[in-house]
Amino acid sequence: QVLLKSDAPTGDVLLDETLRHIKATETAETVQTWIELLTGETWNPFKLQYQLRNVRERLAKALVEKGILTTEKQNFLLFDMTTHPVSNASEKQRLVKKLQESVLERWVNDPQRMERRTLALLVLAHASDVLENVFASLADDKYDVAMNRTKDLLDMDPEVEAAKARGTEMVWAVLAAFNK
Repeated sequence: QVLLKSDAPTGDVLLDETLRHIKATETAETVQTWIELLTGETWNPFKLQYQLRNVRERLAKALVEKGILTTEKQNFLLFDMTTHPVSNASEKQRLVKKLQESVLERWVNDPQRMERRTLALLVLAHASDVLENVFASLADDKYDVAMNRTKDLLDMDPEVEAAKARGTEMVWAVLAAFNK
């Protein structure tokens, strides 16, 4: 269950709105429930007031403002659709390189000693089904090592790892929610 430790503003509009929703709930909700609510994937009419509105569009707009993405219109048969391709390939490449190095050169074989943001990136890349793309540019032997190490990490029991803590409880909870 998600318990709010602090409702201090973060300076990020979406995060601050999320904190207000978490604070406003009468009973603590699970990570799975919050993922469904905050992504707009819930069908519970009693929880609709906790949904964030237009999350994907707002995230895309923030990334456009930061220069990471751009906005384009593409024609799909009879209608136009807005897309957001990467405009800053160097930022994407920096993240890919960081993840590759974390699993190859800086591998610690212990998630408790891993940098929290790197662990979170690996979990999110896995949940977004782009992890193979992250390692695709590697030589075959390095690709196999990277995928095996990541698989071993992602196959760990999230409840056991969360209990060991060190500030990564939420990362493991998110992994558990996506693995259901």
